[in-house]
Amino acid sequence: MPDPAADDAVARDAAETESVFAHPVVRPDATAAYGEHPDQVIDFYAPRGNQESVPLVVALHGGAWRAPYDREHLTPFADFLARRGFAVANVEYRRGPAIPQQGGGSPVAGRWPETFDDIAAAMDALPALVTAALPQADPRRTVVTGHSAGGHLALWAAARHVLPLGSPWRLDRPPPLRGVVALAPIADLVQAVALDVCGGAVRQLLGSEGEFTRRREHADPAVLLPTGIATAIVQGRTDLTVPQEVAESFVDAAGRAGEMVGLTLLEDVGHFPLIDPAADACAVVAEEIAQLAW
Repeated sequence: MPDPAADDAVARDAAETESVFAHPVVRPDATAAYGEHPDQVIDFYAPRGNQESVPLVVALHGGAWRAPYDREHLTPFADFLARRGFAVANVEYRRGPAIPQQGGGSPVAGRWPETFDDIAAAMDALPALVTAALPQADPRRTVVTGHSAGGHLALWAAARHVLPLGSPWRLDRPPPLRGVVALAPIADLVQAVALDVCGGAVRQLLGSEGEFTRRREHADPAVLLPTGIATAIVQGRTDLTVPQEVAESFVDAAGRAGEMVGLTLLEDVGHFPLIDPAADACAVVAEEIAQLAW
């Protein structure tokens, strides 16, 4: 029999998706490269106002680590934060290409190790780049945020100091961050595989069974704990793309590691309102960032 509740959820999800992608792209105030590849760039948005020293928000876009989804769909969100008085760095990174031998069908998710190379390189380059591009930004008050797959990368960027010894991305000390606000993040890769989040994207990112097991130690925020960095998650309860069970699993893992992670669950909110300036949920996200940044 038809399930009216399920039909309503699908219809709501479609409307939310249409809304977030209906916004025009907002061009940045400056762009800088952190590497030679065309995707190794960061767009900067200056705070709207005359503030002399403001927090920096580093934004990492989602899209299942797949090539068709780039930073442009996050530009209205970046502009929204800039209008709230933040300096914003919208980071691009290499995502998964289409596979020619599969007839150029759905692109795979991410590139190993390039996706992680890029996030590490961008974060390391940011202090110098932001000083030149946005003198109003105070790198000492940096908050990283990310949506969906970008939420995974935001959590990972804050955990590089607890990566296994010998990891090329490992830091000797915690990154200088005020905190992380992860938005509907793919935060627990095992749970995401169990729920088939984004059509097998996690398996595509990390590889086959053996590769998955080895690489997970270097890539899964749920095992890179505790970080000692303030962390908050904002999640919609009606998210059909990354269900709340993924966030809850990460929060549980953090608790077992002795770390408290804030979890804000929003009623009647799906996947995309968190980055949609037209949605009330986006204001909640801005407030969560402000609480860590100011």
